[in-house]
Amino acid sequence: MTWVVIAITVLISMRAFNDRRMFDRMVFEPFVINTRQDWSRLVTHGFIHGNGQHLFVNMFVLFMFGPRVEEGYAKLTGHSGTIPFLVLYLAGITLSSLPGYYKHRWDPSYRAVGASGATSAVLFASILMFPLDKLMLLILPVPAPAWIFGILYLGYEWFMGRRGGDGIAHDAHFAGALVGIVFTVMMHPPVLGGFLQAVTGPFA
Repeated sequence: MTWVVIAITVLISMRAFNDRRMFDRMVFEPFVINTRQDWSRLVTHGFIHGNGQHLFVNMFVLFMFGPRVEEGYAKLTGHSGTIPFLVLYLAGITLSSLPGYYKHRWDPSYRAVGASGATSAVLFASILMFPLDKLMLLILPVPAPAWIFGILYLGYEWFMGRRGGDGIAHDAHFAGALVGIVFTVMMHPPVLGGFLQAVTGPFA
């Protein structure tokens, strides 16, 4: 399913780069959603991106963590992880947009695009299920357990969301992370205990 989502997102994004009318119909505009009740934009914006770099970063994160989450969901449920992963992804797109919607629903100038909320949900579902996996990303340029990266990521997104002014929807990143955690716990509550045991084990 990860590959299917990546393929669909790349194809739609590439087309929207060259079709302004299509882009404008799919972009996340809280004011338009509020005044016209155009709720489809809560989902469609996750399949278009601002530029090639934006698209690459989101799809790279999905490529890195999507298969891991599908694998984890299969182990948790004893069935295929395909449907739970797809539900997680779509929930990540939609629910991560709600803070931005309520904050900007009377602002006709606010627009946003991209799958960052969904990829954040996938990332944190992976962290919850595999907290001791080693991650090495830009804000943490040395290998470290995934749960440490997760704490730093949440702190960074919360701080930047409060500060604002950089044109990035940090509130969607933060909300997406919470979606990934809550969805995974709701699907299989014991995963939270497993996470805590793995994280506190070295200190026990």
